[in-house]
Amino acid sequence: MTKNKQKKYEFGINSFGDIALDEQGKRLTDAASIRQVVAESVLADKIGIDVVGLGEHHRADFAISSPEMVLSAIASKTKNIKLSSAVTVLSSDDPVRVFQRFAALDAVSNGRAQIILGRGSFTESYPLFGFDLRDYETLFEEKVNLFSELIKEKPVTWSGTMRPALEKADVYPKTETGHIPTYIGVGGSPQSVVRTAKYGFGMMLAVIGGAPDRFKPYVELYRQASKEFGTTALPVGLHSPGFIADTDEGARDTAWPAYQAFHTKVGRDRGWPRITREQYEYEIDHGSLYIGSVETVTQKIARAMKTLDVNRFDLVYGLGTTKVDDRLRTVELYGKEVVPRVRELLGES
Repeated sequence: MTKNKQKKYEFGINSFGDIALDEQGKRLTDAASIRQVVAESVLADKIGIDVVGLGEHHRADFAISSPEMVLSAIASKTKNIKLSSAVTVLSSDDPVRVFQRFAALDAVSNGRAQIILGRGSFTESYPLFGFDLRDYETLFEEKVNLFSELIKEKPVTWSGTMRPALEKADVYPKTETGHIPTYIGVGGSPQSVVRTAKYGFGMMLAVIGGAPDRFKPYVELYRQASKEFGTTALPVGLHSPGFIADTDEGARDTAWPAYQAFHTKVGRDRGWPRITREQYEYEIDHGSLYIGSVETVTQKIARAMKTLDVNRFDLVYGLGTTKVDDRLRTVELYGKEVVPRVRELLGES
């Protein structure tokens, strides 16, 4: 294993455009929520956070359905922060258009674009764009296969069953570097890990529940599969939800109503039992909720990164419908205090 001090670590924030509350507890409009994400990303850039990742969703809980558009707005107001999707739902999109949009983002941001491809944690986009959920697996496999050719930025000849074939198709615009860093978001399927290695993409582990150490075999599988496929095993990232405040008690109490409400709403659709405060506390203490004071969250992130041997951690900071000031405070504490301390604990030189 590479020694920690030789690693290059990255730390990001992720948002799905959760609808925030104003100071009076009133729900923001979708438009105001998008502007709020831009403001949070500008703050992240100023305090040295490495990456902002925006998710794609098509439901009332979230305001962002087109991450690239919002990332372009962020690009115009920032200088250094990398701009990523988290994730782009490739299955219900067209790979050619995805490449073109991110190549344009890369241009306006002076080379800061990244892509995280995935199938999404919700399925609203499939009927919305005319896709059949019975084709769930085939859609993603074929489109990832095509995308792996497109990012080489050379003429593409390709055929499949889910979209028209391409014959020596040259896709524009080209990027200045000839490369957009691309990951696949993996939620716990060995097949997804092997696919990621096969195409030579980076891997972003979406760990939203349970002990993070259970994902260690996936990291090892990715590296072994990359070796067997003859592809390069790229740095692995970890993406998990969290909320930071001045005290552990304050963070837990403030985040609980929003977390409970969102879990309950999604649970009704998916048949989950109603979550209890005890289960929430257990997930904070032993699972993958990074909720607490600066020191608590710092220690937990450092421990997870060491255990999994990953190079990147992205904090999903919205955590449902929370107040604007609390969200900004989470980003501020994460960037100014948590990240430098985690780097120190990991021995980054």
